Amino acid sequence: MEKQKICIIGDGLSGLTSAIALNNLKNVEIHLISRKSKNITDKRTTAISESNLNFLKANISNLNTKLFWPSKHIELFYETNSEKINFLNFDDEKNNLMHVCENKKLKDILIKEIKKRKIKIIKKEIKDIDSIKNYELKILCLGSKSKLYDRIIKIRSIEKDYKEIAITGHVIHKLKKIKTSQSFLKEGPLAILPFSKNKFSFVWSLDNNFFNENNENIHTILKDKIKKILDTKKNFKINHLQSYPIKLGLKRKYHHKNTLVLGEGLHVIHPVAGQGFNLVIRDIKKLKEIIDYYTKLGISLNNSNALKDFNLKRKPENIIVGLGVDVTHNFFKKNLFLDPLKSILLKNLNNNNTVKKISKIISNSGLSF
Repeated sequence: MEKQKICIIGDGLSGLTSAIALNNLKNVEIHLISRKSKNITDKRTTAISESNLNFLKANISNLNTKLFWPSKHIELFYETNSEKINFLNFDDEKNNLMHVCENKKLKDILIKEIKKRKIKIIKKEIKDIDSIKNYELKILCLGSKSKLYDRIIKIRSIEKDYKEIAITGHVIHKLKKIKTSQSFLKEGPLAILPFSKNKFSFVWSLDNNFFNENNENIHTILKDKIKKILDTKKNFKINHLQSYPIKLGLKRKYHHKNTLVLGEGLHVIHPVAGQGFNLVIRDIKKLKEIIDYYTKLGISLNNSNALKDFNLKRKPENIIVGLGVDVTHNFFKKNLFLDPLKSILLKNLNNNNTVKKISKIISNSGLSF
């Protein structure tokens, strides 16, 4: 049987990873449609679970794992008016709990692998999905805002505007070893993610009103907050300060005929739990399994049950995780009446080994373990 042609539209992390993973299958031919070059540098970092890093290792030849900074310890804090409660710690001396890498370096690795495998790259702007012909399967990896989704997925999505801004950036320092941490501050959750010996990234989610009122002084406020979290008076340098609005978007339908939406087009969630790209990789894992199954049977992907199977097997976890992160975020938001109860509950949480065990499993493998 001739190889079935799959077209992947989009050259972000989702599109590049999908192209490489599916290219490993014997019964398919991958074409990647890439937008015309734009000078956009992504200075953000991405958290990847141990199991998902293993998936990347299995699909990318000679992956330089030194670019993925491991964390064996993760600390969670909750700030009240009078104290900072260290309510949950994850420690694993044998296994890494997560890995942090720079988006740009990861993308460079993926592009190098694409070229090494001689995957066909088509430089083209796509304005109409029907203009792409002669493919058994078309996969859209175009981020969360593409208008191409409107014609494909007409069922209303689960959407929410948090009315928050995420501030991201890098910190260059000469401090002692920095641990990965998430601090639920009064202003909003602030995550610290080390990605080298002397660098860490951060994500601070702030209410729109607070951000707008303090925008001119946000650099100073941020530095003071980080010093307080790290309990240090030493100075450090903040680079690559960026901001973007935070929204929730969960698609309830994933495909139409032989066109599938993948990546942020399916799910955009709050960054508080660092699960966004991990969900994407789990989607790609499952899609690879399903395509491998159908092509080995000689069944055409065009209008087959392959995409229905993908929708059935991935939508439950994506929606549950997305809404679960939403509930977590709402729980930690400042509330005059509930805050005293939160403190009591959280002070007893660190001794609950069952909660730790379940949280570690879900963070690593999702809900499909």
